[in-house]
Amino acid sequence: MSLLNFTHLLAQTVTELSSDSSLKGLFHEHQDGDPLPSGKVLHEIIELCRSILFPGFYGKSTVNHHTITYHIGVNIERLYALLTEQILAGLCFEAAKQAGCKECETNRDKAIELAGQFIGRLPALRSILATDVEAAYNGDPAAESYGEIISCYPIIKALSNYRIAHELLVLGVPLIPRIITEMAHSETGIDIHPAARIGHHFTIDHGTGVVIGATCIIGNYVKLYQGVTLGAKSFPLDENGHPIKGIPRHPILEDHVIVYSNATILGRITVGEGATVGGNIWVTEDVPAGARLVQKKYK
Repeated sequence: MSLLNFTHLLAQTVTELSSDSSLKGLFHEHQDGDPLPSGKVLHEIIELCRSILFPGFYGKSTVNHHTITYHIGVNIERLYALLTEQILAGLCFEAAKQAGCKECETNRDKAIELAGQFIGRLPALRSILATDVEAAYNGDPAAESYGEIISCYPIIKALSNYRIAHELLVLGVPLIPRIITEMAHSETGIDIHPAARIGHHFTIDHGTGVVIGATCIIGNYVKLYQGVTLGAKSFPLDENGHPIKGIPRHPILEDHVIVYSNATILGRITVGEGATVGGNIWVTEDVPAGARLVQKKYK
């Protein structure tokens, strides 16, 4: 290819990639001073949260009872500053989808308020994560200590991200909660939507391949194994053929339910309290409380 033809090819490619039709739905047009959430900063936020929630296991390992207040104070201060900016970026991103971000100062005040409210929920987050650590320890005879659970088990990493993201979602923070749970998905192979509602003493053994949908409701003392899907069946369409969003479409698991590996539970059905769902089963109907659902044996 001659230099002239190559130059023409480059110019044509740039033109095609810059056309409105090519960019539709794929282009975020920045306004002056309009921030965008940063994956790198959100990763630091998660590390700060983990170091606050599980001091000594994440962040500086030299923390002790003499330095714990200083350690947490410094991390809280940095977390507050970083989180405020990222929440502002999320608010501006959401506003830009509507009609352009014209209220950045108002959004900044809101971001400051939301970051403060989130910080205030950290003690409650630690309390419920402590129950998750307990559930993982009690549910695995191979586990030798809580420290091993916190340091090694992917479910604690996934749940810390999920519970952080869920609190932000409840506060009304857009976009960022989904980024945070997808970070855990990449890290652990566990996919939990931030809108799912999960009770205390929750655990997933091994974890890889688990999917928990947005409208799932999971009670207390529930245990899942690897490969479990709590998903939706095909969902209804509106008169224009578009999916109807926001409707309950994922399962409800009541207290003390156990679901074994690679089970698939679909639709807005209820698995009753104390029920057990065996491995490699496809479930699309309600499961009564206390039931034991297993594969049939064929001769």
